[in-house]
Amino acid sequence: MHSPELLKGTLQTIVLKVLKDNGKMYGYEITQLVKELSASRIMLTEGALYPTLHRLEADGLLKTEVVNIGKRVRKYYSLTTEGKALVKDRVTEFVDFIKTMSVVLQVKIA
Repeated sequence: MHSPELLKGTLQTIVLKVLKDNGKMYGYEITQLVKELSASRIMLTEGALYPTLHRLEADGLLKTEVVNIGKRVRKYYSLTTEGKALVKDRVTEFVDFIKTMSVVLQVKIA
């Protein structure tokens, strides 16, 4: 599992990319997909995910839809037009950061 410090700087990018690739999702669904995609190396907690979702929503990058499922209320998140436009830039920036760090740390990335 990766340290919370490493995850903190990448969480917005992860959420934006997951929503871009999968469309409308609810919080638990996002946590499970990230867990699956990372082979359980990234475990998103509610305490990390929901503030990130709320921040992205406040920034106009996400929109929400509340759906009643029986007696439960489920809040779905999806990208706004602005969010969709930003994802590619965020991913490109992060990939460039990884390349830079590999040079600084003098390691090769497979």
